[in-house]
Amino acid sequence: MPSSIRTLKLPSGEAVPVLGQGTWKMGEDRRRRADEVAALKLGLDLGVTLIDTAEMYASGGAEEVVAEAIAGRRDETFLVSKVLPTNASHAGVKRACENSLKRLATDRIDLYLLHWPGSVPLTETVEAFEALKAEGKIRHWGVSNFDTDEMEELVGLPHGGNVQTNQVLYNLSRRGTEFDLSPWSLKRGIPLMAYSPVEQGALARNTRLEVVASRHNATAAQVALAWVMTRQGVIAIPKAGRQEHVRQNAAALDIKLTPEDFADLDRAFPPPTRKRGLEMI
Repeated sequence: MPSSIRTLKLPSGEAVPVLGQGTWKMGEDRRRRADEVAALKLGLDLGVTLIDTAEMYASGGAEEVVAEAIAGRRDETFLVSKVLPTNASHAGVKRACENSLKRLATDRIDLYLLHWPGSVPLTETVEAFEALKAEGKIRHWGVSNFDTDEMEELVGLPHGGNVQTNQVLYNLSRRGTEFDLSPWSLKRGIPLMAYSPVEQGALARNTRLEVVASRHNATAAQVALAWVMTRQGVIAIPKAGRQEHVRQNAAALDIKLTPEDFADLDRAFPPPTRKRGLEMI
């Protein structure tokens, strides 16, 4: 197990772990609920206190799983949830947040994200987020699946500079953000939150990763996750629905990749040489 969880600071100055717990696809099957709750609880025990969820996941079911897992432990949890763009109007954000708070059985969300850009003007969504902050319903807000031009628009708005993170698809096989979004974000101190850091498990079966993993007595999935967590200004949020998977993710924090490892990984998964549209899944 890792000796300690490394942290990075949000623009607000608050420190959060570089490893979090994702919940996409949790809450979809009642038969898996006990395992999902146990996995999240174990993550908290191991110091992986950032939990990411969304109103979209299992139509709120994932938030209910999270509520059960953090019961009695709310103050040690950094809770992230998301509002759908179809709910991103001033009234819609307020209503969606209240519903999420109810499902999460809490009085506040630590970081509330717009799930992806939509048709509601960003100014209206930002105003709604700021109003929720003033009411104490959320502590911080951010966005998800925003490309560089969308981030430029956002930070140019009144209060847009209060954005705390941008959650995006990022892993060894999806490195497009490195061309411009990652440098842009790093320059401004806005962390990226990497969802699907093991490409929904696909990288766990990659033979080129297994070669690197063999040097560390680790799995390919652990190397893929460790690589994401070496990137400056990045938080990884893998989903783990079983306790053993949680332990493996936490152990990836202790993997020290070498210059040889990084060179091999760059050859196997080359960084981008041109601008690409932001990928989403």
